[in-house]
Amino acid sequence: MYIAHTREDDLETQSIKEHSENTANRAKNFGNSFNNGDYAYMCGMLHDIGKYSAEFQKKLTNDPNIRVDHSTAGAIEVNKNIYIIGKLLAYCIAGHHGGLPDGGSKSDTASEITLNGRLKRAKQLPDYSNFEKEINITDFLHGKPPNIKPLNKGGFSLSFFIRMIYSCLIDSDFLDTEEFINMGKVDRSVHYDYQLFNEKLNLYISNFKNIEREINKKRAEILNYCIKKAKREKGLYTLTVPTGGGKTISSLAFAINHLLEHGMERIIYVIPYTSIIEQTGKIFKDIFGQENVLEHHSNFDFKDDEDLILNKLKLSSENWDIPIVVSTNVQFFESLFANKSSKCRKLHNIANSVIIFDEAQMLPTQFLTPCLMAVSELVMSYQSTCVLCSATQPSLKDRFPQEIKVNEICENTNSLYEFFRRTRIINRGKMEAAQIAADLNSSNQALCIVNSKKHAIEIYAKLNGEGVFHLSTRMCPKHRSEVLDEIKRRLRNGQLCKVVSTQLIEAGVDVDFPLVYRSMAGIDSIVQAAGRCNRENKLDVGVVNVFEPESIFTKNMPSSIKRPIEVAKTIITRFEDILSPQAIETYFKELYDFEGEEGLDVNNVFKEMEKGAEGCNFNFNFKQIAGQFKLIDENTVPIIIGFDEKAEGLINKLRYINEYKAILRAIQPYSVNIYGNEFEKMNGAGMVEIINDGIYVLRDINMYNGKTGLEFTVESGVGIFV
Repeated sequence: MYIAHTREDDLETQSIKEHSENTANRAKNFGNSFNNGDYAYMCGMLHDIGKYSAEFQKKLTNDPNIRVDHSTAGAIEVNKNIYIIGKLLAYCIAGHHGGLPDGGSKSDTASEITLNGRLKRAKQLPDYSNFEKEINITDFLHGKPPNIKPLNKGGFSLSFFIRMIYSCLIDSDFLDTEEFINMGKVDRSVHYDYQLFNEKLNLYISNFKNIEREINKKRAEILNYCIKKAKREKGLYTLTVPTGGGKTISSLAFAINHLLEHGMERIIYVIPYTSIIEQTGKIFKDIFGQENVLEHHSNFDFKDDEDLILNKLKLSSENWDIPIVVSTNVQFFESLFANKSSKCRKLHNIANSVIIFDEAQMLPTQFLTPCLMAVSELVMSYQSTCVLCSATQPSLKDRFPQEIKVNEICENTNSLYEFFRRTRIINRGKMEAAQIAADLNSSNQALCIVNSKKHAIEIYAKLNGEGVFHLSTRMCPKHRSEVLDEIKRRLRNGQLCKVVSTQLIEAGVDVDFPLVYRSMAGIDSIVQAAGRCNRENKLDVGVVNVFEPESIFTKNMPSSIKRPIEVAKTIITRFEDILSPQAIETYFKELYDFEGEEGLDVNNVFKEMEKGAEGCNFNFNFKQIAGQFKLIDENTVPIIIGFDEKAEGLINKLRYINEYKAILRAIQPYSVNIYGNEFEKMNGAGMVEIINDGIYVLRDINMYNGKTGLEFTVESGVGIFV
């Protein structure tokens, strides 16, 4: 028997033939969700044929230190036997352990690690021809075109297809290996009934219906639109709901009813910030049960214990095999452009899903084109429905391929805006920090939002009396959470509450101030700030003062902040109401025009993928693109703060226990990200304890201010922006 795996516990073996067939059948089932199961099956049958070599069999039985390339053989065979399609599948097979490779060029030699290089290694590989005794490739290989509808020039579409088949292969390969090694003891089963989910949602909604209030009548109207439109065909939708209109529950009602109508797989919520995820995740868990909702983001702690539900959630975070996923823009889109197997396993489970993009205006401008093209692929060829959900709907209709039709769910967005309008914008012109602080000091409850930490500290330092708070990313998440809880308590009780914050408070943080000050920003940010003002409609009208700060706080702003501000200034001069749907549509249209095509795809991700199909070479540089598609600048270093006793206990575990992974998840709420140049200076001054590479602890807790967070500045004059 030719062996694929040997189980350490009892030395039981699994044959290559059995493993290949199991993987192929499971992969085919995954691929069938988007009508391309045959291609996933081919990859499953061929991915391990390199293990038929005598050298690999010796590695398994005698010498585990022998290095044998077993991934290239299947890539060579599929490329040799199928014209064009074979090369597309070769990426998946060649990369099923190390990640999708770069295609490289035709001139690459066999020593290159590109796909073109590896396809020239036939003479260098150990003889694997024994596979022909057990696997007849003519039984399943075919050269039919993939069942997709290519968009634009087709290159991006083909690269997306490769990623999806790759996902089917690697998840199937992992699951079958896991099942054999663990003798089927790993329980990944999730039992759910979407019809029951819908009944639970309807019960939840009924508990909040007070139809006598006008605001609830409007919320019910929006909810009914969503349920009614859920019967329509799969596709791309927008849901434009003003703040306070019940957007979260209405979009969820659309998702569940749409899923039931079309027999879809799961619901995925994509949200810009972890603060909103935790809030939304709690609502969903309260309705559907903790075991049915996965929060997949950096701050979620799966805990290091035997909790069965948390263990299943941890397993489902690997491949999103769960009814409802709540995740971030970063996690969702970076996975779609990743090349490593750990990030790509989930991709096939995104197909045939209802995907809600909450706060769609927060889609990253610098990567807008590749993000929209990925959404287009999911809608066009992968059986998904996508909903762009926002109170400030960005002007995106013309940015999708002409084959994609965008449908609005709510029929009367203008009248809804007028009904939910609760604030008045006042342009205050230039205001110094001292003047803003004086205004805040004379108020009972007020919020000021600025663009930089430096500006926030400057204003905060001038505030006096009780109930004064500061919020920024210089505070660890646990600290910020505690401060926000106190802010909310004071607001509810009518106590003094004056807050200076960077823009982290704008999206999804449920606070209600009668008075808000907002440093000049993009119109979408001003709208978000207005969403923290008179949120509960307790006043006839809330006031939002928009001001221009002193030049010391603006001269070093990055262009990603400067450009939206410049466009916003023109909108303020032309529209009496800058929060109106017309003003917002104009703002986004002009912002995208101002950015230009290069500004909407700063690293040429879309262009590079499109270019891959030119001349039928199909050279897609997956590894390169994965490195270029980073929504968050990685030039930051996390510093762990001994903020409380729990943090100190976790830090001690890191010092004395070598198993870091579970501890690092638990300690993320106690970390602060600083820029690389700051880290170099802190480390050089002996302020950082290095536990291991990438694990750093603040030595002196006195450097962490209990009001404003980490106190360390670099004398570089460079502004630090959130």
